[in-house]
Amino acid sequence: MAGGAIVNTAGGKDYPGKLTLFVFLTCVVAATGGLIFGYDIGISGGVTSMDPFLKKFFPEVFRKKQEAKTNQYCKYDNQLLQTFTSSLYLAALVSSFFAATVTRVMGRKWSMFGGGLTFLIGAALNGAAQNVAMLIVGRILLGVGVGFANQSVPVYLSEMAPARLRGMLNIGFQLMITIGILAAELINYGTNKIKAGYGWRVSLALAAVPAGIITLGSLFLPDTPNSLLERGHADEARRMLRRIRGTEDIGEEYADLVAASDEARQVRHPWRNILKRRYRAQLTMAIMIPFFQQLTGINVIMFYAPVLFETLGFKGDASLMSSVITGLVNVFATVVSVFTVDRLGRRMLFLQGGAQMFVCQMVVGTLIAIKFGTSGIGDMPKGYAAAVVLFICIYVAGFAWSWGPLGWLVPSEIFPLEIRPAGQSINVSVNMLFTFCIAQAFLTMLCHLKFGLFYFFGGWVVIMTIFIALFLPETKNVPIEEMVLIWKSHWFWKKFIADEDVHVGGNHLQMANNGKGADA
Repeated sequence: MAGGAIVNTAGGKDYPGKLTLFVFLTCVVAATGGLIFGYDIGISGGVTSMDPFLKKFFPEVFRKKQEAKTNQYCKYDNQLLQTFTSSLYLAALVSSFFAATVTRVMGRKWSMFGGGLTFLIGAALNGAAQNVAMLIVGRILLGVGVGFANQSVPVYLSEMAPARLRGMLNIGFQLMITIGILAAELINYGTNKIKAGYGWRVSLALAAVPAGIITLGSLFLPDTPNSLLERGHADEARRMLRRIRGTEDIGEEYADLVAASDEARQVRHPWRNILKRRYRAQLTMAIMIPFFQQLTGINVIMFYAPVLFETLGFKGDASLMSSVITGLVNVFATVVSVFTVDRLGRRMLFLQGGAQMFVCQMVVGTLIAIKFGTSGIGDMPKGYAAAVVLFICIYVAGFAWSWGPLGWLVPSEIFPLEIRPAGQSINVSVNMLFTFCIAQAFLTMLCHLKFGLFYFFGGWVVIMTIFIALFLPETKNVPIEEMVLIWKSHWFWKKFIADEDVHVGGNHLQMANNGKGADA
């Protein structure tokens, strides 16, 4: 960062307040919204590798799978099978735009409730599915639930948390996603052993459990002070801020919230407003971070882990067990992020994780190339396969403490209140759009790009790591309502923000050296 000082070394005011038990418990309950997203990511890959499921709904894939000399890269290449996985993300994309309005008008908690309830209905439909149409409709309802939860939960967590612990509490959402993925993989491992062949129904129907947790839990959640002010409940907002900070000394933070709320109330069209020049930095991050998050290639591993491992020569149970191992790594590495993100900062984790993922993708791509070449026909010895799983695990760890949690944390904390629901909606919809594209195209890409698919994603990891190094300032410890200060002091983004656009605590902020310091 260039230029004269605007804020203290932490990046903003250090408001009084500690992590109260009340805040901790509400953040844990809200974060369970991540369970539904994680459970779905983990369950779909396992179910699509189960023979009874394929036999009933995708007989063509089942036949191809039985052929001994099938090209390993292409045996799951089927558009309808990919639509089963990807339809959820298209539904989540569309629903996130409606969720933005619900989140703003009714509050964050009711958006979570609506998401949980819709997901619950989708889980019931999928568990009882008799044909592909029922499966797809169920997936669409699950997608609506995911769209609402992903829209509201990260914003809720960022608004409830004290600034210095915002990273840790917000990453609770990603931690719940990883726990959901692991639970789904363990369930798949168990249901795959059901001899009667209905294990896939149990796997799909059990999505009702995480849906029930967030649906009931959201009823007990309080609204955030930001949301209460936004909807005109000033006294209630002050009481809530006092309660969540555990102190009477909230004057300065409350003044900042009121200033942000007043400014937000003057904005009639947040969707139009977000296109203004002064929000160029936030809009760019809301588009590029979720775009890049999907191009790390992580969902290739998580959606299709059992399919991928089976493609690499692992048999039924072994492929599911391998995906359980990557699920465990995912959870433990996310815990590492919880305890380091507010100490090391967002940039450090992004850059380190990017380097680690790139190395692993190069190694895995090369190992697969040596054994399967371009023909896709070959066998992988046990020791060799173990090396592939090891490097996939190291890759998953790199993602789980960097792009995984930070892809949700950073966009949820950078928007001013007046455009926050619109900004988070763009973040969710871009994420879901590219998740849909990857889910719909991956098996076909694997068939055509073969081992080069890992090099393809590795190239994108290089690009995204350079992007973070150049364009993302450090946001740790900065109060949400003062985030404009770090953009104003950034070497590139400062040119988009005029001095009169910077308002903190209700007053126009005189930048250091009347705005000249940042140009020094």
